[in-house]
Amino acid sequence: MTRLDPLPPEHTPELKEQFDSFLKSLGFVPNSVLTMQRNPKLVRAFVALQGAVWGPDSEVDRGLKRLIGHVASRSAGDVYSMAHTASGALHFGISAEKLAAVTDFAASPLFSPAEKAALAVAAAAGKAPNAVTDAMFAELRRHWSEKEVVEIVAAIAATGFVNRWNATMATPLEDEPMQVGEAHLARHGWSPGRHRR
Repeated sequence: MTRLDPLPPEHTPELKEQFDSFLKSLGFVPNSVLTMQRNPKLVRAFVALQGAVWGPDSEVDRGLKRLIGHVASRSAGDVYSMAHTASGALHFGISAEKLAAVTDFAASPLFSPAEKAALAVAAAAGKAPNAVTDAMFAELRRHWSEKEVVEIVAAIAATGFVNRWNATMATPLEDEPMQVGEAHLARHGWSPGRHRR
């Protein structure tokens, strides 16, 4: 059961522009944001961060960035964000086969060495305490430019914020990501548990 109920979007009409950005990109306003709206300044900052991290001007493939967020969320144990990032990965062109293989990306031929380096850092960074090693980071830098490394780490860090938010708030999962989780993640141990509506 959720610990703090999401409020309807009309509760804070001054956030219409921010809510509309989610309607445009996701087709719904995430319950995490509907809970967060009790602090409108936080919602505005969160939307700005999301735009900077996940925006269309990315140099790193946006589907891969969602997989990076997915792997970090898996390490953190945030089933809400796992479903959201899986849905986003599919939306941005990641195949269902590749999404399924991400649970063992290191052994999968579907991932390039550059992708494996990014996903390894995501898996280690999602743990508490952070388990990224100098060797992992050196491998990341071997494949990616400094600007791309910043994008990758930003995706991990932004995901870390929502990982802590959703696990703490027990944010209820919306229908569309719930369906993605049940269709694509359940066979790999994903279970929505208390994140059901």
